Parts: sequence; structure tokens; C-alpha cells
Amino acid sequence: MTRRLVISRGGQVSVPAAVRKRWGTRTVLAEDRGDELILRPAPDDPIGAVRGIFAKEMSGGPTIDELRMSARAEEAELEQRQAPAL
Repeated sequence: MTRRLVISRGGQVSVPAAVRKRWGTRTVLAEDRGDELILRPAPDDPIGAVRGIFAKEMSGGPTIDELRMSARAEEAELEQRQAPAL
């Protein structure tokens, strides 16, 4: 679907309601490729979108607190091995 959009004096472009509804977003990315301009839908909440992508991969794995405790235990063990015997 190709639409002709008009750029206002303030540099704004109105995206038709049907297009906004189809993509389910109020945010777009504009990519200038020199000879063309590409508008792509972008998530309104990019951090939430990334969390959603990684939620499936991270489910069932260790929490950040568990990873931190494990790293501290490994550091303490390494320090004990490296400490000179008295």
C-alpha cells in the first residue's frame, strides 16, 4: 500500500489512521537512505519490548541476585587460594 503524505511547514507528517491501527503503534523510525525515506513502526515502549523478547529466553534461569552471589563466592574462593599461608 502506497500513500502520498504531505509534510507540513513544521516538518510533520500525518500517518493515516488505518496504517497506525494496522501496525498498532504511535511511534515510527525514519531511515534516510539518501534516495529514499523509510518509515518503520517502532514500539511505543522499546524497553518493555526488549524485555518481552528476552523473557522467554530468561525464564527458568538464575536471577541477577543468584548470579551476583555465585560470583562473590567464586571471588572469595579465589582469594582464599591466593592468600599466603600463615
